[in-house]
This record gives sequence, C-alpha cells and structure tokens, in this order.
Amino acid sequence: MADWDAAKYHRVSDPQLAWARTVAVRLQPAPGERILDVGCGTGRLTSEIAARPGIVVVGLDRSAAMLTEARRGHRLPYVQADGTALPFAGSFDAVFSAATFHWIHDHDRLFVSLYDALKPGGRLVAQCGGGNNLRRLYDRARRLQESPPYEEWFASWSDPWLFEGVSATEARLARAGFTAIDVSLVPAPTTFDGATPFAEFIECVCLRHHLDRLPVPERARFVADVTAQAAADDPPYTLDYWRLNMAGRRPAS
Repeated sequence: MADWDAAKYHRVSDPQLAWARTVAVRLQPAPGERILDVGCGTGRLTSEIAARPGIVVVGLDRSAAMLTEARRGHRLPYVQADGTALPFAGSFDAVFSAATFHWIHDHDRLFVSLYDALKPGGRLVAQCGGGNNLRRLYDRARRLQESPPYEEWFASWSDPWLFEGVSATEARLARAGFTAIDVSLVPAPTTFDGATPFAEFIECVCLRHHLDRLPVPERARFVADVTAQAAADDPPYTLDYWRLNMAGRRPAS
C-alpha cells in the first residue's frame, strides 16, 4: 500500500483540522500535562496544542510520509508507531485523536493499547468516522469498481476502513477498562467550493486506496467519474461525513 501524499494532505486537510479543533476543546489540556496525539498526521493540530503553556505533546503516526511533513514544520517529538501497539506504558495524562481510528480495523486491540498508554486517572478524547460515514461517496465508488473498465482491478477488494457505531464502541471501551464512557455519532456534511477542490480532496483522502489499485492512466478518470456524480447533489460537491465522538477514563486506582 502506497503511503500518503503528505504534502497534499497538509494542504487540503482543513476539514480534518476543523474537526480536530472541536475535539481539542473537549480535551481541555491543562498546564503540566503530557498528551499523546495518535494519528497526528502532518502535525497541524499537534502544534496548536503544544503551543499552550506548560503542555508536552507527543505526535504519533504510522505513516513515515506524514511524520516527515510534520517534522518539517514543527520542532516537536514525533514517533512512528501503530495505534494498536503503542510503545508507551502509563505515560500520558491524556490521549487525543481525530480522524484516525477508522483506518484501524482492530478496535479491541486499539482501545487496550490506548488504555495502557494512559496514567491512572488519564483520559481518552477522540473522534473518527463512524456509522454511515461517506456512505453515498463509497456506494458510488463501489458501483464504479464493479463496472467496466474498472472491475478487473478490484476483484479482491476489501474495505480498508471501519466505521463503527455507538453501542459497539461503548462495549469495546468498557472491555478495555475505561470508565466514564461517553460516545455519540453526529452528522458533519462537508461542502467544497466546486469540482476542483472536491476532486483534489477525495483523490488524496477518501479514494486513495481505490486509486492504489488502478493503473496510473485510469486514476484521473475514476476521480472524475465520482466527482461528476457529486455535481448533482444538493448542495453539490458535499461529502456525507459522520463523526463518532468518544471519551473515557482510566480509573485512578
């Protein structure tokens, strides 16, 4: 699987940054805390949290390309690792994450790993895609995958994301040991200002796994086909995002 185009992601990821900022409000970082940003990407929000007085933030991502881009702009500690196997034990007052967990299929291992990284009394505050996230977009992509001229490239396709629901997430957090669990699912439709920014965004973010399967000459056509269908939406060029908010706490003792 090809890595992210991190430079492009840094440029087009304003929706992710906006969501992350709302999660950071719920995080309420306090002076003296150590915070782990899981799935920090290019570090746009990581650096904003770290700019607050007296806070130590460690950014973590499994993408080498994302971390290279993050280090280019911010002098912060960054670690390359998998969220399901964090290289920390009892180290952080809070774990923060936005727009990442849906790229991890094993949420049971993920939540245990996050729990173990927290100090007693530490908290998890996170958000990812959930429920019917991008259902319209991915239904359109699937119909294209099953049609000529694309079908031969998707014979062994399996979805690389997991858009989980509220009850399943509550149960997993509880099994991992979290208390004070709070999970909700909210719509977050995101409209782009025309075909070009819409196409650029879905190419970099939403359809990158699809495009990895296709020969280079077919990729632009696949994106153009999806974009043409989005032109007829009301409002046009709108992605049907849903965000799964979650919070929990590791008991103090």
